[in-house]
Amino acid sequence: MTPFDVSVRFFIQLAVVLAACRVVGRVARRLGQPQVVAEMLTGVLLGPSVLGLFEATRPFQHWLFPPESKVVFLSVSQVGLALYMFLVGVEFRSDLFLGRARATALVSGAGMVVPFLLGAGLAPLLIPLKGLFFAPSVQPWEAMLFLGASMCITAFPMLARIIVERGLTGTALGALALAAGALDDAAAWCILAVVLASFQDDPWIAIRAIGGGILYATTVLTLGRRLLRGLGSSAHPDGTLPSPVLAGVLMLVMLGSWFTDAIGIYAVFGAFILGCAIPRGRLAEALTRQVEPFVTVFLLPTFFTYSGLNTRLDLVNTPQLWLIALVVLLAACLGKLVACWAAARMNGEDNPTALAVGTLMNARGLMELIILNIGLDRRLITPQLFSIMVIMAVVTTLMATPLFEWVYRGKSRAAV
Repeated sequence: MTPFDVSVRFFIQLAVVLAACRVVGRVARRLGQPQVVAEMLTGVLLGPSVLGLFEATRPFQHWLFPPESKVVFLSVSQVGLALYMFLVGVEFRSDLFLGRARATALVSGAGMVVPFLLGAGLAPLLIPLKGLFFAPSVQPWEAMLFLGASMCITAFPMLARIIVERGLTGTALGALALAAGALDDAAAWCILAVVLASFQDDPWIAIRAIGGGILYATTVLTLGRRLLRGLGSSAHPDGTLPSPVLAGVLMLVMLGSWFTDAIGIYAVFGAFILGCAIPRGRLAEALTRQVEPFVTVFLLPTFFTYSGLNTRLDLVNTPQLWLIALVVLLAACLGKLVACWAAARMNGEDNPTALAVGTLMNARGLMELIILNIGLDRRLITPQLFSIMVIMAVVTTLMATPLFEWVYRGKSRAAV
């Protein structure tokens, strides 16, 4: 296909993706699932695991999503992810995080250390199967670090969305879960930076990622916050932003995303940190009102489709592989849900709050798909392991909302 043919086909792809997300979303909402879960499932449905599995639909799937189109999908999905994480940062309340530092440290530590150890412990069982789960060139300790990082990731964007939708942003649960999820994901990306540095035999990758990330966050949250304060009064009385201000903010999002991607900790964190630095009040409300609908409805679904195109559930085709998938799922739930629940209880939280924290932290969702796609693109893991980990991500994400409503429904209604 020529570049022109790819671009023309992309319009049809977007139309199909948007339509499918709406249809699956209506079913998901009836089952008590958020739209982001529907988009995860839509990506898998449109990929080779479902649409490309059957002889009757396989030609259409191949025509609709030729290999050449993956580059376009990847580029558009990165923009959508960056803007979405920027909006999550805009809604993040750092004052609540600072007010619950001890509880955050306990829950985040448990939700990071326990699943990391479980994931690292599973890696030696998979490494002897040369080429089946990890690339032959991957060293054992690199496999342990990658699988550990994949296990301790949290679906931070979805966690934030559930908390906002349930009116829990200003509650103890909301502050605790958001702060712990943010710390867990930051640590997981640092671990991934170390793995990539080792895999490319370049220690400068890890030094640049961790050191550059700390420098970026410190600069943006101090000097950047002061410079952005002047934009706080720029919103019009009707709640909209002047075009130059909106364009300037979006330009900063792109630059921040570029910088953190260039140093090796991925674009979404540059966007999230910048969102945290945006002055609260009319500016933040106007940005959310103007940017969020387009991002969540139009851009973000492209990432889930891209992940779905890389997912091959038909590769998990033996009892041994399904057993491994079950073990991975059990380890994931034990490492996150149980460990975070226990840590919250140790900090004095009541049982419904502790269970709710564990349930939210257990979802992997979007962030898991990001780290898995990096591992697959860098040829650290094979499509088989990618698919097994996607199964874990989808199942833990599907569990999150129903379990949360069940264990916290009384308090949730009271908070709203």
